[in-house]
Amino acid sequence: MNERHRPALWAAVPLLAGTLWLWTGANTGALSFLLMLPVGASLLVSGGALALWAGDKRFAQIMALAGGVGVLGLPLLAAGLGLVSALWLAAWAGASAVAAAAAALEGAPPIEDVPRPEPGLRLSAIVAMDEMVLGLEQLATRLPSGDAARRMIDETHAAIDFYRGRGWLESPRDYHVDPPALVEPRIENARSGRIEYEHLQFESLYAPHEEEPGRERWLQYAPPRTAHAYLLRQAAADRPWLVCTNGYRMGMAGIDLRALGQHYQRLGLNVAIPVLPLHGPRRIGRRSGDGFLAGDVLDTLHGEAQAIWDIRRLISWIRGQGAPSVGVLGLSLGGYTTALLASVESGLACAVAGIPVADLARLFWYHGSPAELEELEGMGIQQSEVRELMTVVSPLALEPQVPFEARLIFGGSADRLVTPDHIRDLSAHWGNPETFWYPGGHLGFRMDRRVQYTIDAKLRETKLCA
Repeated sequence: MNERHRPALWAAVPLLAGTLWLWTGANTGALSFLLMLPVGASLLVSGGALALWAGDKRFAQIMALAGGVGVLGLPLLAAGLGLVSALWLAAWAGASAVAAAAAALEGAPPIEDVPRPEPGLRLSAIVAMDEMVLGLEQLATRLPSGDAARRMIDETHAAIDFYRGRGWLESPRDYHVDPPALVEPRIENARSGRIEYEHLQFESLYAPHEEEPGRERWLQYAPPRTAHAYLLRQAAADRPWLVCTNGYRMGMAGIDLRALGQHYQRLGLNVAIPVLPLHGPRRIGRRSGDGFLAGDVLDTLHGEAQAIWDIRRLISWIRGQGAPSVGVLGLSLGGYTTALLASVESGLACAVAGIPVADLARLFWYHGSPAELEELEGMGIQQSEVRELMTVVSPLALEPQVPFEARLIFGGSADRLVTPDHIRDLSAHWGNPETFWYPGGHLGFRMDRRVQYTIDAKLRETKLCA
């Protein structure tokens, strides 16, 4: 089913919600109107746009974001308007977010070899979280333009020629140099709320290859030079380790330990959570992850290459502690990194790629602004060229070294951030190992207990835990 079949049905909800917000604000004073204007106007405009131009997925994203902000504003609304009026307005805002997700799901064409999720209120409510995130990214992220875009395009073409001349596009494994072993990292005790952990740091020592395009700029970034990891260690010295890689915009201890540290408590594993370059304490922008997926293409490539280098060094230290086995797990962008690591590092007990990106070029072009992408293409860069450039850090271009039976992939059949074709393609490249599909969006895997049961079963099956 295509969303163009029923745009008016979904558009009616935000149109009414926006009208109610603006009418209420206008009748309760100038200050109330100004405070309620962003949500009300966004709902009204996005609803009208959805009805008129149903094929543009950005309208649903803005609608969902405005609806989410309206729900979060419930305490402020209650203080100014009273609880009943606040609940009424917040309910309509929330309904708009759900309608946005329903419209997005209807507009998503079926993907071959991916199970089609059963539509319904619960699925739309879960997927609304994905749409809210995409709406926020749409407002906060811009692709390079003007002189910056011209430099990026020239750099991309130069890098493709450089990699082709070195033979790395035909043999991408050769691009990755074996890093020196990590011997004595700095380790400090730390706490995040009630969670006690160890903060490990070491000098990365990573550098792009001599004469490689983008090298000098990357080396000027100071924060990525120091590698960071958050450790949760068991009292027993002989416990296996699980290296868990953070997703995009993560990298802060308070988030990563709660998202990935459950394997320490539930399964009795040692857990190491390395921080990706440009994230958390390694960020170079205002927000964690700035510059990784929307900055220079070569920065993304070097960030991923350094991630593999740093994690391999961390694993060398873990093995030096007497670890009987080491497995790896990652979420989203971390799933991409895990899949790539499983093709570069040998001797891993298992690899679990969760909601993984498989093709960064495809991700750029799918989520990029059509106007910005049109400008870049008009200046001389194509998706196929970015994909070719990324070959040296693509899990779809290297063969996994982890045994077939020790591979696991899971993904959401209604994922709006990492669309299901990424999971399907990585699974096919890995020889179709165990692949678990849950009926939900990118952020909804924690709402399906079967996902965690499947992960636990794989870790036990590969003898990573008892």
